[in-house]
Amino acid sequence: MLDTLVSLADLWIGRRATPQPGAMADVASLQPCVVVTGASQGIGFALASHFANTGRPVAMVARSRDALDRAAASIRHGRGPAILAVPLDVTDTDAPARLDAALREAGFYADILINNAGMGLSGSFSTDDADRLTTLITLNITAATRLMRHALPAMIRRGRGGILNVSSLGGLVPGPHQAAYYASKAYLISLTEAVAYEERGRGVRIATVAPGPVNTGFHRAMQAENALYRRVVPALSTQAVAASAYRGFMLGRRVIVPGFLPWAAALAVKILPHALTVPLVSLLLAPAPETDAVRGGEAR
Repeated sequence: MLDTLVSLADLWIGRRATPQPGAMADVASLQPCVVVTGASQGIGFALASHFANTGRPVAMVARSRDALDRAAASIRHGRGPAILAVPLDVTDTDAPARLDAALREAGFYADILINNAGMGLSGSFSTDDADRLTTLITLNITAATRLMRHALPAMIRRGRGGILNVSSLGGLVPGPHQAAYYASKAYLISLTEAVAYEERGRGVRIATVAPGPVNTGFHRAMQAENALYRRVVPALSTQAVAASAYRGFMLGRRVIVPGFLPWAAALAVKILPHALTVPLVSLLLAPAPETDAVRGGEAR
């Protein structure tokens, strides 16, 4: 049933596509692959695993070579050499060119880009470390934008491909005590929806997945594990998020919110006024007294 719906989605998504012969000739000797940034752990690892399970070659990107090699080996087991590990800091200005070069050397090109690499900060904005804020903006906003802008024109010329930006449910509402993180995810949702509309019908899937709390080390790394939301809001597994993201992406949805409760919350924040939602989010995100210090967590 899903395959049938995906085939119908393909027809709709490509209704205005005009593939350029030269664009396909440029990659004729290469295999299409799925590129996942921040792929050594958490949601990125789950997405890489899920796409690999569909038979697609996957290029896993992260900063730490050792962690990346271990993650790639665990997915590659039993699947042959179609899992490529690309150690790379996506915040480097030449990261897109270096990624292209690594893919071509291995015989691949980016058919689907998954911008998952990101970091979080919790605590008061006025006391956040200035360098950490700069790093967050560079990773969550600048790097994702740069990679998306680099990959998209070639996809449009080929009349096929896709970009999936991993955002957060928090991007739908201001987040006191995680202000910069929530704002960065709001940017990513807005950018995705706008570009998806600009390029509608040209054969390229452009979507964002906005999960609520997920059972990873992300919240602990940013010392938000003791915040109220971690005790009262059920968390999804990374596998559930990846499965929902894949299904929504293939069906051509633009904003994917995994899970019924997060979906209901997303609907609520669109209906309720900020005068109600912002204080509520503040209550949920407020750090426990013993963790009220400089906090930050990241996954690249």
